[in-house]
Amino acid sequence: MAEHRATVEWRAAGGAFRDNRYSRAHRLRFDGGADVPASASPQVVPEPLSDPAGVDPEEMLIASAASCHMLWFLDLARQAGLEVAAYRDEATGTLGRGADGRVAISRIVLRPKIEFSGDSPDAATLGRLHHDAHERCFIANSLKTEILVEPA
Repeated sequence: MAEHRATVEWRAAGGAFRDNRYSRAHRLRFDGGADVPASASPQVVPEPLSDPAGVDPEEMLIASAASCHMLWFLDLARQAGLEVAAYRDEATGTLGRGADGRVAISRIVLRPKIEFSGDSPDAATLGRLHHDAHERCFIANSLKTEILVEPA
């Protein structure tokens, strides 16, 4: 199986660490060269200790599930002889409490809107493609949270 790597780097930038007054801003670096500013969510750690311009872990999880689903969908659509022209998903995630009472992303809703060149598939075919993409998505298979797909 493949191994995937990410480097998470944080450095103290002033503030009183022991007093819980330190920046949560950090960098994410990926093996392909992407360098992404990151931070705790401002909804979890208020500004200025968080950076709203940085991607937060909750957003990354939601984006990861949406991206994985999209990549599988595109491949399955191609195999079915369809021509996808555009794909957009405004996915959302809900922070709540799991059955064990711990705070978790309790639900992810994918809302893919797909444009086809040429003939569009019927609703049954589209539904099957989304179902099969969800079944194959490595991220969805790794999570215990509910993930819904609601095509636009």
